[in-house]
Amino acid sequence: MGRAFGVAAGLDPEVAKPLAARCAELGYTSIWSNDHPGAKGLETLAAFAAAAPTIELGVGVIAIDRTPPETIAADIERTGIDPAKLWLGVGAGFTKKPLTAMREALPELREKLPGIRLVLAAMGPKMCALAGAEYDGAFFNWMTPDYAAGARAEVEAGADGVRPETPPIFGYVRTAVGPDSAERLAKEESFYRDLHPGYRNHFDRLGEPEGTVGIAAADAEDAQAQLATYTALDTIVVRGLASANVAAMSAVAEAAAP
Repeated sequence: MGRAFGVAAGLDPEVAKPLAARCAELGYTSIWSNDHPGAKGLETLAAFAAAAPTIELGVGVIAIDRTPPETIAADIERTGIDPAKLWLGVGAGFTKKPLTAMREALPELREKLPGIRLVLAAMGPKMCALAGAEYDGAFFNWMTPDYAAGARAEVEAGADGVRPETPPIFGYVRTAVGPDSAERLAKEESFYRDLHPGYRNHFDRLGEPEGTVGIAAADAEDAQAQLATYTALDTIVVRGLASANVAAMSAVAEAAAP
């Protein structure tokens, strides 16, 4: 398994830059940002790239109902991100027919973003199969280790007979470390559980108690033991749940380092 680190978009560059440099020192293979209406993930990646030019970058994920392919292409050019270092996660957002939308979007994504590795946000079986068959990777979110194993099987089934091997599978694993870790995880999870029907259906399928999907660790040893259970992921993207300052975010990165 590889190990990456992830943050929320809009992180202050004065925090993002030293954090990226520290992640590179710690041996993370890539560093990721999400994308949301209030901040562009690609701008956060540009700050990472300025401080850690050798590390790979990922955005997970850009909703295509909000940001069409031509806008994504313009943002990549504007921010100066090296396309060869970029894993571009895309998802359906609030689209009413997400599977159809992501299948039909792929030709335009390929046309407007040539050479960029496209990773599909996938939670349900059909989306996982589409990622395996047609995209350059799959991106999981809010999964337990057992559920991720089942989702991986769906990605593998999609790839079977279509391509030589299964594309890489990434996944956010929300990780909080320290005495307030359970509260941080519960707060983050509660926001997503009712964000839109796709998430509501996903958490219903999971059937897990609220505040338990992810890692709330007492210390680094505990965090490492829990991260090690996510064997279905080719790359664990440790989504750090901490105050948005250098010390707090770096502490999580250090506790969860590869």
